[in-house]
This record gives sequence, C-alpha cells and structure tokens, in this order.
Amino acid sequence: MPQKHEFSIRGRVVAVAADRGHHFSKPTQERIILVEGYGVEGDAHAGPFVRHRYLARRQPRLPNLRQVHLIPSELFPSLLEAGFEVGAGDLGENVTTAGLNLERMPLGTLIELGPSAVVKLTGLRTPCVLIDRFRAGLKRQVLSSAETGPPFKSGVLGAVRASGTVAADDIARVRVPSSLFRPLPAL
Repeated sequence: MPQKHEFSIRGRVVAVAADRGHHFSKPTQERIILVEGYGVEGDAHAGPFVRHRYLARRQPRLPNLRQVHLIPSELFPSLLEAGFEVGAGDLGENVTTAGLNLERMPLGTLIELGPSAVVKLTGLRTPCVLIDRFRAGLKRQVLSSAETGPPFKSGVLGAVRASGTVAADDIARVRVPSSLFRPLPAL
C-alpha cells in the first residue's frame, strides 16, 4: 500500500543542471526534464539501473536510486565563509533549492518540482574524494561535526516518481510521509 503524504513544506528551485558526461560539475540549464523511473533526460546518471560509475562496475543491475541529486543553496554561503566559492551545478547537483532543509527530510519524502515532476528521496549524497579534486579541502566542509542530524551537508538523492519539466523559480513542494507523524497523547 502506498504511503500517504500529508505534511507539506514549500520552497523554490534556484537552478537546474544536467550533463551527458560523467563530470563532477554540471552546467546549469534553462530547464531540465525529469522522466519517471529514469531520471534527468540527457544526464549521465539517468537510467533505470545504477549509473554511478563505482557502483555500476560492481552491480550494474541495481535499481537506480540516484536519478536526481538535489542540494540546498543555503550551503553555498557557509562554504564561501570557509573560503570555497561554489555555485549551482558545481557539486554535481541537478536541482538547487532554497527554503528546504533537504538533508533532514526522511526517506520516502516526495518533492514536487514545478507543475508536475515528483522526486522521492532515497538517501543522502555521500561526499567522496572527487569533492577534494574539485576544490582541495572542500570535503571536510561538507562533513557535519554535529552529534545529531545528518552526517553530510552535500544534498540528497532521489528517484523520479512523476515526469515533468523543472526550471529556476519553480515552486518546490515537500510532502513528508504521514506515517512519521503520530498524534500527541491526551493530557
């Protein structure tokens, strides 16, 4: 039985990006097309089976739970304070958002992007050595030192559940699974 999603949060899309090649950064685009069960049309990570180069070499028939990478734009000012100028698409994300605390959202959260696209969150993006190849020392900045909360500050991954076009300034609506909310006990 599908999960119900009742609690809603709103943010917006700041930028979108895609790249046919397996490059660390992705150039921003005017718009991208999300395809259900496939990912971002024209992106190297799109497909029904895992496209992450390391994982695909080991288990090429795994379902692709990394079809879309989303990152909060709120990360960029903190990186700049640490001396790293990073912008939309630089960390390989497909969708840069504002107003959403993506890394704190539970698995299964649905994010509606634009008029019709829907992405289901499948996990945190784990920073790898490529981040330091992009900017030496950057990986340390996206690891969380907090004892509670997510261990990484480098966005989330998801799978496309409904197709649609996404562009900068589109609304991003978050639907958290209702199964996470329990009624308060009577006092």
